[in-house]
Amino acid sequence: MPPETTSHSTPPSPGPGGDRPAARSDAQRIHIVLNPGSGKQGDPALDDKIHAFAEAHGDRVTIHELASDTGPDDAARKALKAGADIVVAAGGDGTIAGVASALHGAGSGDRGGDGSAADVRLGILPMGTFNYFARGLDIPLDIDAALALLLTGEARPVAVAEVNGKLFLNNASLGIYPAILARRENVYKRWGRSRLAAYWSVLLTLAGFKRARTVEVTIDGKRRRRRTPLIFVAHSAYQLEQFGLDGAEMIRRGNFAVFLAPDVGRWGLLKHAVMLLGRNMTRHRNFELIEGREIEVAGHGTRLVARDGERERMHAPIRFTRCDDALQVILPGGRAAGSTDDGAATSRPQDTPAKTGGPH
Repeated sequence: MPPETTSHSTPPSPGPGGDRPAARSDAQRIHIVLNPGSGKQGDPALDDKIHAFAEAHGDRVTIHELASDTGPDDAARKALKAGADIVVAAGGDGTIAGVASALHGAGSGDRGGDGSAADVRLGILPMGTFNYFARGLDIPLDIDAALALLLTGEARPVAVAEVNGKLFLNNASLGIYPAILARRENVYKRWGRSRLAAYWSVLLTLAGFKRARTVEVTIDGKRRRRRTPLIFVAHSAYQLEQFGLDGAEMIRRGNFAVFLAPDVGRWGLLKHAVMLLGRNMTRHRNFELIEGREIEVAGHGTRLVARDGERERMHAPIRFTRCDDALQVILPGGRAAGSTDDGAATSRPQDTPAKTGGPH
């Protein structure tokens, strides 16, 4: 995902006789943060449909198309300053997390015009390779249906999670997974974004793995000492179900599902990766699974942490927390507020395949 943001306002389309339609005074101002580098679900024409949507709705819609010098969170903050009522993330889970982070962290004075930042809703146009967050919320993958939802959907509260104060939506982890993401970015640059490229990067990283680390993990006050190559903190029930993993009900109860991988060496990890793709992982034998709401990984200095496909170094200790009802997200009508699959969704969407790509 390229960092983002050059912004421009799409001019309104001429009405009959060449006149431009008058902007509705009661219309919600929609600002779309568009990531042109997203996976696009294999369809490069998605950007054109978004621009056509903006032109059809005149002054009501502004597009912030991302460039190479800043991130989606910067574009979202710019949209807030411009007085947006709805800030839309058009991209993959990384783009969505960046926009959501800006909305979640906005203060009372961060929004221009009338109202506060707390009144701003998050819209989602899923355009990534995996789209776990959108799928978990029943947001349609069809771009036309997702665009229509921006106008017809209902704002519902959605929980998010944080690691050392930084927001994530699907998962965050320490250990070998951040290394997999680094390798994956290199593979993507050479071969393009695809599930096959993602799987290949996993195998390459595991083949070069050297040794696990001994860590101290405290979950809801209970301390554990483990030698493990991976601590994986899941916040997406949908993602776990896609891989046939336990833990979805833990997330629906408002907690994290914490996976601790055993120290089985590189060949054992390769075997587990193949088992994961084949949905054959077994709790207790292939991983330790613990339910908890407050997680802390002790240590000194900095650790490389992955969150929703992005990597950064954070100062230890590494703390994971949940934030209930932290965002207002535009969702299909009829969804019960306060449900907690992936922070909001409880049902599996009908238009998605039974199996998708690897964790992101």
